[in-house]
Amino acid sequence: MESEIAEIKQQLSALQKELSRVSDEAEVRKTHFKYGYYLDKCLYDEVVDMFSDHPDTYVEFLGSRYRGKEGVKRLYQGRFQNTFVKGRNGPVHGFLLDHIMMQDIVDVDESGTHAWCRMRTLMQAGTHQSIQEEHPRGHAQWWEGGLYENEYIKENGTWKLFRYRYFPFWHAEFESGWAHTKKNYIPFPTRTYPEDPYGPDEIIEQKLLWPDTRVIPFHYPHPVTGKRIADTGLQAPRWGKDASTADPPLSLKMPEGQTRPGAQDGEPKIGDKVLPDLVQGPIA
Repeated sequence: MESEIAEIKQQLSALQKELSRVSDEAEVRKTHFKYGYYLDKCLYDEVVDMFSDHPDTYVEFLGSRYRGKEGVKRLYQGRFQNTFVKGRNGPVHGFLLDHIMMQDIVDVDESGTHAWCRMRTLMQAGTHQSIQEEHPRGHAQWWEGGLYENEYIKENGTWKLFRYRYFPFWHAEFESGWAHTKKNYIPFPTRTYPEDPYGPDEIIEQKLLWPDTRVIPFHYPHPVTGKRIADTGLQAPRWGKDASTADPPLSLKMPEGQTRPGAQDGEPKIGDKVLPDLVQGPIA
């Protein structure tokens, strides 16, 4: 009887742990979807409130990095809020900015305090012709396809946005399509804060825009082989050319000085669970 009770307790403990993991995955997914709904309607104050106050918090966007909560505010409540809705918190009549979030892959570490998410977005944006005289964009309509490789942190029982990496992969005018996208359709930042009041804290080398088709690295190894994609597989040489002639692969590495306690760099073994090399304890 005692052995049976011990076995039941062991099974119950395993089930509780698995239920906690599944619950955390669902909460992380909901957290990002809620972020998307706020972003759609230019509710930038609410977006900023979703980010952690942790000093390692940042947003990586268009070859630049906005660091800490102040950098996050500068991007959303500075650059976006003033560009799209002239400083108000909320939408303006006739301006469309819809982000469809999909194909989400969420993984939570064993500590239950850190998570990763890869997710795709398809954005429809533009202005109605009735506001072309009043909105600085005039009359415009365009598409955007992008990919997130994000990290989240649980603080006081609540999941928050932590390291956000958004790669706007391609843009297209509605009328002409993606095959005719102009070069440098979205200009990369060239000045940092405070020279640019809404600028990033640093300019980074990672610049990716269509027709560049390099692979944004995966936070997880292959689910069957346990291996990671080779660097050559992440590159995008021209037709018939060797990878050595292409731009270097992109990276998800953190800024200098930031670490993940307990993380390992070794290649996982075949059959290992997802994220075996990213398991870590709570972030200090």
